[in-house]
Amino acid sequence: MNLLPVAEAQRRLFALAPPLPMEQAPITACTGRWLASDLPALRDQPWADLSAMDGYAVRAAEQPGPWRVTMTSSAGDMAQPSLAPGEACRIFTGAPIPAGADAILIQENSAVDGDSVRAIDGTLGPGRHVRPAASDFAKGVPLLPAGAWLGPAQIALAVLGGHGTLPVHRRPRIALLSTGNELVAPGQLVSPGRLPSSNAPMLTAMLAALPCDIDDIGIIPDDLDAMTQALERARTADIIVTTGGASVGDHDLVRPAFTRAGGSLDFWKIRMRPGKPLMAGRLGNSMFLGLPGNPVSAFVTGFLFLAPLVRYMSGASRPLPFTTKARLSSPLPQTGERDDYLRAFRAEDGVVSVTSQDSAATAAMAMADCLIVRPAQSPPAAPGESVTILPLN
Repeated sequence: MNLLPVAEAQRRLFALAPPLPMEQAPITACTGRWLASDLPALRDQPWADLSAMDGYAVRAAEQPGPWRVTMTSSAGDMAQPSLAPGEACRIFTGAPIPAGADAILIQENSAVDGDSVRAIDGTLGPGRHVRPAASDFAKGVPLLPAGAWLGPAQIALAVLGGHGTLPVHRRPRIALLSTGNELVAPGQLVSPGRLPSSNAPMLTAMLAALPCDIDDIGIIPDDLDAMTQALERARTADIIVTTGGASVGDHDLVRPAFTRAGGSLDFWKIRMRPGKPLMAGRLGNSMFLGLPGNPVSAFVTGFLFLAPLVRYMSGASRPLPFTTKARLSSPLPQTGERDDYLRAFRAEDGVVSVTSQDSAATAAMAMADCLIVRPAQSPPAAPGESVTILPLN
């Protein structure tokens, strides 16, 4: 059986994913989400020519003055009447500039005598310390494109553009199912032969910064009927995620349970290490991802498939994790028939592979802050060579 390349599996996963419905959400509930449609400006910013400094609005051609101060303008004032020749307006930062004025004589460069002011320092040119109307953006222009991520700066821009709600996709609902007779709930007594169930808490932590709602359904025993019933109960979720039971052993029952529940499998087994047994498909209106059971494989496949799927269904224009280059600090051996995703950390002298790449080495995994991507059949790599990495944070 030919194993599916990672990039092709990601493409097919996205092709399966339905677009979630769009909604208008209060802007305070949009942080960390992605726009579902282009966002136009509803107003000019600034709304008028505004002062960038405290001082006096004057005609630059009349410098050094003196000018007679005939009015005052403060932030929040309406537009002022026009200045006559030889007149000045006492003005403050963010205040509208009266018609006729074209520069701001800043307070530090002015001398005041009663109701008269003159320039004492510097050359005052037209436009000096003026924020022109619509210089930030004009009404009707696009502020942000569909698929743009909404962080603090984007939220501020949207508010200044006149918006109180934003078009975003509904938050994906995710059901997590942990499978295996050996599992016990976190914090419970672990008797010989049993294992704390760590995958659901790990995946919940991985998705914590993404706009989604998670339902941890709990531990499902290695029983075909129980697993089938759990999958059927999870069908109201947008994404169903199982961990464990995705391989070919006698107790790996996720695939037959998925088929019995009416699921349609799109692909199974990826050309990657760790994480080969990954499976994906559809179960009714739900996306389905079957992740490997050991925590390292579940972590890597969750990072490369589950988190990108959540971003994609949430409207992200770039749902995949970004890659960059780093200099290798320690040697790496030749790779085999699968692409390697090596847990590593970035040190002062370059990126270092963790001591153990075993798929059960969770202590080594916890040291990693990136993955080194090594394509299949890559030759040995020496210190100083450039490698592709996927930052984890």
